[in-house]
Amino acid sequence: MHCLDNLLLNTDSYKASHWLQYPPDTDATFFYVESRGGVYDRTVFFGLQAILKEYLARPVTHLDIDEARDFFAAHGEPFNAAGWRRVVDVHGGRLPLRIRAVPEGSVVPTHQALVTIESTDPQAAWVPSYLETMLLRLWYPVTVATISWHARQTIRQFLERSSDDPVAQLPFKLHDFGARGVSSHESAALGGAAHLVNFLGTDTIAGVLAARAWYHEPMAGFSIPAAEHSTITSWGREREVDAYRNMLTQFARPGGIVAVVSDSYDIYHAIREHWGRTLREEVIRSGATLVVRPDSGDPVEVVHRCLELLDQAFGHELNSKGFRVLKHVRLIQGDGINPVSLRAILERVTSAGYATDNLAFGMGGGLLQQLNRDTQKFALKCSAARVGGRWIDVWKEPVTDKGKQSKRGRMTLLRATDGSGWRTLPIPLDADPETLPIPEGYVEALETVWENGRLLRDQNFADVRARAAAERL
Repeated sequence: MHCLDNLLLNTDSYKASHWLQYPPDTDATFFYVESRGGVYDRTVFFGLQAILKEYLARPVTHLDIDEARDFFAAHGEPFNAAGWRRVVDVHGGRLPLRIRAVPEGSVVPTHQALVTIESTDPQAAWVPSYLETMLLRLWYPVTVATISWHARQTIRQFLERSSDDPVAQLPFKLHDFGARGVSSHESAALGGAAHLVNFLGTDTIAGVLAARAWYHEPMAGFSIPAAEHSTITSWGREREVDAYRNMLTQFARPGGIVAVVSDSYDIYHAIREHWGRTLREEVIRSGATLVVRPDSGDPVEVVHRCLELLDQAFGHELNSKGFRVLKHVRLIQGDGINPVSLRAILERVTSAGYATDNLAFGMGGGLLQQLNRDTQKFALKCSAARVGGRWIDVWKEPVTDKGKQSKRGRMTLLRATDGSGWRTLPIPLDADPETLPIPEGYVEALETVWENGRLLRDQNFADVRARAAAERL
């Protein structure tokens, strides 16, 4: 949407007046981003580089200022046109600020500073606050990456319990079906890429393109031929078996995989009669793996029953851990999947003696849409300001909600060298965070990624993935 391209209008209305609200002799401000808790006790940091490249890489222009000036005049807000013109004239339109952050893919406990933002021009101390609206949308890719990462931990635990080859199977066990369920193409891109930090399976093309454009990954995700209801039901109920046979004819090749939604009418009849009898030998002769997809009903009950029917039709082998692995067929459940149902399904089928090898999952709304900023209670807050040449602590401490108490002072983030923990460290007044003495047993976890309009740390997707994969529950 080109009407949304102006960075100066990528903010909340009241932000336009905030340059008038700081003490008159304020010449620097310091902000931070954290997860103040939430559903999960740790988050996977991802998406800042995408936001920086997409929104801050293009310098502000006088035309942008003219548009914003006219908008706010009509909108009822004061606007700092002179301040923004100075940014253009003195800084070439590149915003005078410094952003430090943990490396993307890091798995960090909540209540720690993940990002710090500070002004670098004494006459533009108001700039970091102006960007809060845009920068805090970081909550979205971080939260998607976090949900996906925790799902990975759940699936990994069941694979390690029931599979002979958990490492090779894990990357394709959770497939992103969320593109149609999100609020925008941009959400599909950011959320889709966030999921790909943890898995390789996706149907969200925008996420693959985002990983390529913002993180240098030529092909971050993969898919397979798969049926939808329209391609099956267009054959009519009486010719349902012909629709399935056509899928085998078109896509079933030795070593290949083909997924067929099979609940258009009666999933149990489809498995017993069509796949298990009429087409059984064709499936076996094809040399492909048939993936049957239920898409309705109670996921826990339906998945278990479908595995039993597929077992009756195609048989199984016992692996070294004593769990059944179906021959020729697998099952993917993409309806009603969220972190709770995912674990419930795996508990049920594992207890029934079926290896996790037999299953894959798809998540749509549960992955990319059924979340909000409060899922992990994300906040971007001012914690310090330099007023009259002296740094002062800035914080809030509402008596009505202690959970919203903010941090005070300038700060950085440390990580224990033995991997045992993280620690947000206050920076003494007037100290240089780049030369701050680090306590023994810790290393600096924040690095300067953006300064005065330039990206200083360009991270690639492989490194992001490696960081996330190195951490386990």
